[in-house]
Amino acid sequence: MPADLHIHTYFSDGSESPEAVVELAKKAGLTAIAITDHDVVSGIERAAARGRELGLEVIPGIEFTTEAYDSEIHILGYFIDIKEPRLLEKISRMQKGREERVFKICEKLKELGAPVDPEKVFTLAGHRAAGRPHVARALIEAGHVRNFREAFNKYLAFHSPAYVSHYKLMPTEAVELIGQAKGLAVYGHPAVSACDGIVPELASAGLAGIEVYYSGHDESQTKHYEELARKHGLLMTGGSDFHGSNGGREINLGDIMLPDDLLARLKDEHLRRNRS
Repeated sequence: MPADLHIHTYFSDGSESPEAVVELAKKAGLTAIAITDHDVVSGIERAAARGRELGLEVIPGIEFTTEAYDSEIHILGYFIDIKEPRLLEKISRMQKGREERVFKICEKLKELGAPVDPEKVFTLAGHRAAGRPHVARALIEAGHVRNFREAFNKYLAFHSPAYVSHYKLMPTEAVELIGQAKGLAVYGHPAVSACDGIVPELASAGLAGIEVYYSGHDESQTKHYEELARKHGLLMTGGSDFHGSNGGREINLGDIMLPDDLLARLKDEHLRRNRS
């Protein structure tokens, strides 16, 4: 039951439809995936329907972007109830915040001499809740940068000159919100955040696991987070962070395949926490 538990569709900043993602996963030899779009759950039902047709399990998920301790911290949620009212109300606010954020980023880019039309960004995204990768595509098309790496390094990365903070959501709030939706919260790609000190705080709020096996983690980082997960009694998860064939990243679906036993432990913990 090899699984990839970190995948995006074009409902956030991926380039593939939910159905195409499922089809690619099947071809890659995966038997389970999680759709973890940023701050939205719109693609999950379509992915699940295609998954049933192809015999591939689709786990409903989400990826919340939060900020704390001068770091951008991503919290993944698995097995969430995508119709939970509090979850949907928060998502609605965050989607509006993403739209407003694009206008603010574009204002900064104009001041920096790299003007981009926000409406172009929304067109590239195909929706109003666009993200930085969509801005990066607009920057490339406008000739301001050569590729995604340059766009982020020069303008869009955390602390870069055109960066604008997300809707204000604390990491512990994200963990609690996922729990309210009967899901399991996992600290996503922790080496990117470089904020290990927050783990005890997140664990106290209900964190279930750490994304140990990640396409951007090297061998030493993977070992480090295996040890950190054991230290705090947390589950180990993994995923590729696939954004599609035109997602601006050299990552393939299934680059990370979570072994059967780790996925089974995640499912067991979900059942344990939601027994009634």
